[in-house]
Amino acid sequence: MKTTGIILRSVIATLIVGGVITIYAAISKGTHGLIGALFGVTIVVIFFTLGQVALDRVIQRNPMLATNFALLLYLVKVGVLFALLLAFKDTKAFDTKVFALTIVACTVTWLVAETWAFATSKPMYVEPGAGPDVMPIRKED
Repeated sequence: MKTTGIILRSVIATLIVGGVITIYAAISKGTHGLIGALFGVTIVVIFFTLGQVALDRVIQRNPMLATNFALLLYLVKVGVLFALLLAFKDTKAFDTKVFALTIVACTVTWLVAETWAFATSKPMYVEPGAGPDVMPIRKED
């Protein structure tokens, strides 16, 4: 499966969960809840999409670094999201509990959807036309 398919599946799942949280937050917490949820969903979708695109470029250029880069990318994502939660913990612009819940729920949803997309993809182990030109042997009667 190409990266666009993996990203698309992950984005759709994340937006569904984020949409449910956003509706619930708007109903229960009002405008501040709505803003916090929308901000959280936006951060996760943009951040994780950019991370997957960066990982795809590393895989295309140097597949040997893929695992190391994926681990580094995961640690950076978790660190930056944690830093954002700390940076906005005392803000009055939006509901910080809704913001934190949205980030955690959307992150878990993205990771599950991404894992599911990788697990259900059927990668080609041999590229068509990459082997030697071999003509089949025909038997003559």
